[in-house]
Amino acid sequence: MPQMSPAPWFMVLIASWAILLMILMKTIKHEPTNPPSATKNYTHPSAPWTWPW
Repeated sequence: MPQMSPAPWFMVLIASWAILLMILMKTIKHEPTNPPSATKNYTHPSAPWTWPW
């Protein structure tokens, strides 16, 4: 029964977690080429509603 031998399953588990963590670390370090700037924040003029309720 393969369930009785934990060695191959444990190595698959460790290897898959290591690969997953490596991919996550590479994606977290990624910086976008055009980061958003806070200077372009502008508000649109808001007009009151003229709906008859």
